[in-house]
Amino acid sequence: MAAEFRSRWGYVAWGLLALLLVLLWGCTAEAPGDTPIPGASRLDLVKSRGQLICGVSGELPGFSFVDTQGQYSGLDVDMCRAIAAALFDDPKAVQFRNLNAKERFTALQTGEIDILSRNTTWTMSRDAVTKLEFITVVFFDGQGLMVPVKSGIQNLEGLKNAAICAQSGTTTELNLSDQMRKRRIPYQPVTFEDINATFAAYGAGRCQAITADRSALITRRTRLSQPQEHRVLDLVLSKEPLAPAVLDGDTPWFNAVKAILYAPLEAEELGITQANLSQQSQDNAAVQRFLGQEGTLGQDMGLTNDFAARVIRHVGNFGEIYERSLGSQSQFRLPRSQNRLWNQEGLLMAPPFR
Repeated sequence: MAAEFRSRWGYVAWGLLALLLVLLWGCTAEAPGDTPIPGASRLDLVKSRGQLICGVSGELPGFSFVDTQGQYSGLDVDMCRAIAAALFDDPKAVQFRNLNAKERFTALQTGEIDILSRNTTWTMSRDAVTKLEFITVVFFDGQGLMVPVKSGIQNLEGLKNAAICAQSGTTTELNLSDQMRKRRIPYQPVTFEDINATFAAYGAGRCQAITADRSALITRRTRLSQPQEHRVLDLVLSKEPLAPAVLDGDTPWFNAVKAILYAPLEAEELGITQANLSQQSQDNAAVQRFLGQEGTLGQDMGLTNDFAARVIRHVGNFGEIYERSLGSQSQFRLPRSQNRLWNQEGLLMAPPFR
């Protein structure tokens, strides 16, 4: 009798354990930002959630910046909104997560975010070691240095034995070390994990110079108390191709996001804008394929056939995004230079939508 009793309780215990595992599995599958169910694509998880979770900086004007009213703006932010527009026909169906340089990769690796859109340089080691899959370059940049105008510093040699501020966990910290070592120029690195702390230290005079992507120096200079008293040196220390990234190994999600982020570039090349989207010719086959009026390109990638039209309707083409974030319609008025399209002597190009 005792053996039978123990046997029955054994079955009960196993049953309760199985039920607990099922409940935990269900919570994992439904919780926003959690790791998706093994075998399923994050594309399915995001669709079922009804919202995109996007990792950004939140501290870099022109790329991703949140104002005092909690409103986000910038090039990186609009890449997230483009994905939300394509998936849900709603650019507001996105939750932004502010991440510093140290925690950004971990947030993607653990499934806390769906995509990282945070002025991140595409490097070979990040592609391989951190298991990231970079989508496409959305901004070609280069590393620079900013100094006080009154310092009279014109080049790297003028920074001999100087304290130079940099953000830790970034390529800029390593690139500066490489360049100074090559030129045999001694200097004192002063590093911080937080971008605000880095610029605050420079603004307080703790460093004779600060290094970062040139675009970041130009946009962050506007937040210094006396912007005109600081200048970005006319030199480039490195190449910095900035690209959004997803976790490696999820082909459906990677392909869907890639097509969505190429859509603004293709729209600009085709001359399609928010204003003339509804006026496109029915006789242009390339335009009709792009807008989903012909073929099944979107459907083949788990999207709606009109995903590109949704992106342009809600967010605009790449030129429109650039001009309001960094260009002529912004306070920065940053020339596009190499960030023009390939047929305008730039480096940006989308593959054919066919």
